[in-house]
Amino acid sequence: MLTLFPEIQPSVSSRLPVSDGHDLYYEQSGNARGIPVLFVHGGPGGGTSEFNRRFFDPEKYRIILFDQRGCGKSRPHASIENNTTAHLIEDIEQLRKHLGIDQWLLFGGSWGTTLSLLYAQKYPDKVLGMILRGIFLCREQDIHWFYQHGASQIFPDFWKGFLEPIPLEEQHDLLNAYHRILTSDNEIARMSAAKSWSTWEAKCSTLEPSTGLVGHFSAPHVALALARLEAHYFVNKAFIEDNQIINNAATIQHIPTTIIHGRYDMVCPVRQALELHEVLPEAAFHIVRDAGHSAMEPGITDNLIKATNQFALRLA
Repeated sequence: MLTLFPEIQPSVSSRLPVSDGHDLYYEQSGNARGIPVLFVHGGPGGGTSEFNRRFFDPEKYRIILFDQRGCGKSRPHASIENNTTAHLIEDIEQLRKHLGIDQWLLFGGSWGTTLSLLYAQKYPDKVLGMILRGIFLCREQDIHWFYQHGASQIFPDFWKGFLEPIPLEEQHDLLNAYHRILTSDNEIARMSAAKSWSTWEAKCSTLEPSTGLVGHFSAPHVALALARLEAHYFVNKAFIEDNQIINNAATIQHIPTTIIHGRYDMVCPVRQALELHEVLPEAAFHIVRDAGHSAMEPGITDNLIKATNQFALRLA
């Protein structure tokens, strides 16, 4: 079973000012003349981590990480102003132009699959291929499953913690209740809600419990951006049309794609991956039998690195 490549340091760390006062952090590592690959992180609001560089052979790839608006090292932190899916798509395109890249490989997980697919549908000629893990189609029913009724039946013990910040009379509409608190002026209530939101996601993301993941997600800097941005996007139905990705799949059917999804993914149930594969029938499709949602589960990591190795041969 394949594991992450050895740790590497970025050769370039910089910032890209984009529209409306946002300033994006980005970095590059690996081979400056290698295959350009963009790591598209999840959330919205998840940000990147050092280990994200390690899914790619540094001798073969020009590895590009960036933090989307409002999260990670991008500024202003946890900002929902001028922060929509359309903005993020254009930020990616601006970054591509800034780096002088003609085409690149997209590597996205969870919300990163949503954003990668939407970017590819708008700029299909700029995409060499896609490696997509934990498909999230970001429709109303997909959001409802995780934040109102569905995953709550699988993890009722964890669900109690998610309900805790919300008054009983508002629990029929948890998304809007959380959004109200996370956008309020009450800093203590805001942070408490952010930790409950982010801890719920972390606890449900792996087949086996991961204290490391829970610790990372519940750290204040991460939790606030993740919770505020996810609530902002999901209340607004991700600023996209319902079923937009599936309805526009014909525009990207020619792009080489690998889909990887955990059988026991409770954040984004595997049905979403099956629906995507039905409209992208030429895509390679791997259901990992002993995994949930996280890229760090051994079976998911193994499949992701096999995919990056295969694309390296294909695109050499």
